[in-house]
Amino acid sequence: MNQIATPAAVAPPKKKHRNLAQGVVESFTTSIQAGTLKPGEKLPTESVIMEMHGVSRTVVREAISHLQAAGLVQTRHGIGTFVLEPQPANIFSSDTIRTIGDVLSILELRISLETEAAWLAATRRTEEQVQLMDAALKRIVASQHRQGAVESDKAFHLLIAQATGNRYFVDILSDLGNTIIPRARLDSAQLAHDDPVAYQERVNREHDDIYHAILRKDAEAARAAMRTHLSNSRERLRRAQQEVNTQ
Repeated sequence: MNQIATPAAVAPPKKKHRNLAQGVVESFTTSIQAGTLKPGEKLPTESVIMEMHGVSRTVVREAISHLQAAGLVQTRHGIGTFVLEPQPANIFSSDTIRTIGDVLSILELRISLETEAAWLAATRRTEEQVQLMDAALKRIVASQHRQGAVESDKAFHLLIAQATGNRYFVDILSDLGNTIIPRARLDSAQLAHDDPVAYQERVNREHDDIYHAILRKDAEAARAAMRTHLSNSRERLRRAQQEVNTQ
């Protein structure tokens, strides 16, 4: 049976925080990360936390909400709030992908993954899926802002993954998040000294080639078009990295 953590299990802040709720959050987060509060353990009741930290019930509830949002605890109505098992870190987070070299490594992974995804998508796609791809491409072209184009670009690649009928392609690309689009992290055109308009037009043509190969169910052409698209992105970033290294 899960044991209720005693007040001694979570030390109160040594000094008053300007943000009282954040002070409670930091205290519990520290205890959970240190293993003082273990997965499955029940947090003290609201009344006990109020007494421990000298805060109101509103502050306690706000702190619990933050802990829930962080994936550290789960509240079961009528029972209490329990510590969750730690989630594995996403190796593709912004903390691990910082340099042009990191993005190049992601592109190498994508070339091996997405060329086969495009091949499968061309053989398995539905009419609805190609319509959604077409809509995503039109949003890319119509976007006036880089962020809008990035989101539509990511959606296009995820739609191709979905069209494979293999959920693991979708899972991996979803974990990659915005790292699948280099310009989400780096201004690729500027780094490669490309004219931004010419750069975007070239990327749009590459996307168009992939889309039309999938549309006509030409698996080999889809694979080649995806490889060309990702390889071009890789070469642009390689040139940029070389310039950075020679400066």
